[in-house]
Amino acid sequence: MSSPSSHKKTLTALDVTIYTVSAVLLVDQIAMAAAVGPAAIFWWLVIIVLFLIPNTLVTAELGTAYPEQGGIYAWVRDAFNTRWAARITWQYWINIALWMPAVYIMFAGIFAALFAPEMSLWAQIGLGVALCWLTTWANCIRLDYSKWIPNVGTLTKFAVILTLGGAGIFYGLNHGFANDLGFGAAMDDLSAGLLYLPVVVYGCLGIELISAESDEIIKPERNIPRAMLGAGLVAAAFYIFGTVGVLAAVPAENVDMVDILAVTLKELFGGSALGDSMALLIGALALYTLFSTMVTWTLGGNRAAVEAADAKEMPALFGWVHPEHKAPIGSAVLTGIISSSILILYGLMANSAEELFWTLFSFSAIIFLLPYLAMHLAFLKLRLSDAKRPRPFRIPGGTVGAFAISLLCLTILSMAIVLFVWVPGEPLDLMFITQVGGGVLITLAIGEYLVRWGEAQKKQQRVGALEAGSA
Repeated sequence: MSSPSSHKKTLTALDVTIYTVSAVLLVDQIAMAAAVGPAAIFWWLVIIVLFLIPNTLVTAELGTAYPEQGGIYAWVRDAFNTRWAARITWQYWINIALWMPAVYIMFAGIFAALFAPEMSLWAQIGLGVALCWLTTWANCIRLDYSKWIPNVGTLTKFAVILTLGGAGIFYGLNHGFANDLGFGAAMDDLSAGLLYLPVVVYGCLGIELISAESDEIIKPERNIPRAMLGAGLVAAAFYIFGTVGVLAAVPAENVDMVDILAVTLKELFGGSALGDSMALLIGALALYTLFSTMVTWTLGGNRAAVEAADAKEMPALFGWVHPEHKAPIGSAVLTGIISSSILILYGLMANSAEELFWTLFSFSAIIFLLPYLAMHLAFLKLRLSDAKRPRPFRIPGGTVGAFAISLLCLTILSMAIVLFVWVPGEPLDLMFITQVGGGVLITLAIGEYLVRWGEAQKKQQRVGALEAGSA
């Protein structure tokens, strides 16, 4: 594990805040939420109140009470043991490697819709593979440089979402709203929203990511809670504003997960040379936000994997870092290899870009949600077993309030996992469940093998050390 001050303090309060917003605020989540229709606004409000805010409070307390490099890995390790921490780190890390292909399929779909309408699925997959390796490169350079990718990306997200929201509302006021955004219409469509409810939950996660780089943050006990609370509120406001804008311009039934942003931009700005140019510009900025999001997540996930490898709980290759600036080279390269392979494998199985996107997204999302269950269980455990530890930020309401908030988050996370594969009242899609469920089980099995392999290696090293000492 990294020792205190083993990393250069490079992240300022502004960096931490912008980085956290970049992790939570995802432009593609607005597109997916818009597919729900008017009910999306209702679900955003519900999940913000019942999950985003409570989850942010829990994460802020953990991040300030345990400001250790590795984030979730360190919290689970302190609460339970290194084996469980390694399992969770594997899930956290491999989710990003599985999620990245889904994001870059959306990238390629938007690119094709805006710039190359005849682009084939395999050409889109080729573009996605190239982006995977560009993201790998961004992880292998100094954090002083790579941090600017999410920093610029956050400002770009603001510009894109403000444009989508503002232009969409303006379009609705002048040409009529494409969807009925009244409260009554939203309430009439609540059952349909269950299909996409886990997507909304998914869009509220990532607050904790900056804690994976705690040792590189200047004054983490002060800057972490401010960044997390501020980022949560900013992301909530932008999510709602952007979703309203998309629904104002595009009928919900016309929403396609992959190219909805391109469709919305053409609807808002198309029809003239200037409008078409504006659509292409905003579209290009939206594409950059997808890239910056993946850089943000890989920077955090790969550093968590390094901590597990340093503790000898994962193979040493995960812990291969640059000797000078500590960039997670081993984890980054492995991410690139897995993401590229998954893109090609799923390309052989999917009939369309949207089908490929949704299968990849559901598969990775379930893996992604599991570490958050462990995080909240770790929070509950540490609140009892380490009650005297100083907590610069503490959830209001004492132990009862903290437990109630964390248990609420655990309930919502569990519901989201179920809803990713089956919605009550809908017929079971056995092929989809088999693909997603089988992938999840295989992923967990691989993680268990790696954890036990790491433990065996560590035990062998201890035996070798004892034999050398006795000799």
